Amino acid sequence: MRLRAFLAAPAVLAALLVGGAMAADSPRLVGPTPFTEVPRAPPLPAEIADDVRRMRNYPEQPPVIPHSIRDYQIDLNFNRCLSCHSRKYTEQSQAPMVSISHYLDREGNMLGSLAPRRYVCTACHVQQTNAPPLVENDFRDLEAMTSPPGGGR
Repeated sequence: MRLRAFLAAPAVLAALLVGGAMAADSPRLVGPTPFTEVPRAPPLPAEIADDVRRMRNYPEQPPVIPHSIRDYQIDLNFNRCLSCHSRKYTEQSQAPMVSISHYLDREGNMLGSLAPRRYVCTACHVQQTNAPPLVENDFRDLEAMTSPPGGGR
């Protein structure tokens, strides 16, 4: 068995070299920079901070953040998001309250405070930006798929 693998090694090496040449010509998301060089990071896309709530694309999708969160502190001692979105402050801030699902533990038991696994808001919620999509998307909303053509009833 080892002899057969040894004899096949030159053929495998030749295939890798040919495949490697073709792979170098294929398009990549990172651009034309060779892998041996470190490309400059592209500029960060502009934040969309218009405070307009976006429609969700699918059930259970975490809402996107429609305002700037630059320099927000979220650590063991403080969560800046809760100074507007906790039940205690939503009346004065007019921000949407944290969902009741954020007060449930893994077994579905109601907690008196935010569940630890839901404390870091940016693990699920992201700020909206004007970044162009990396790949085309032909997603259709559920409403568009279930509505009759022409919008009639």
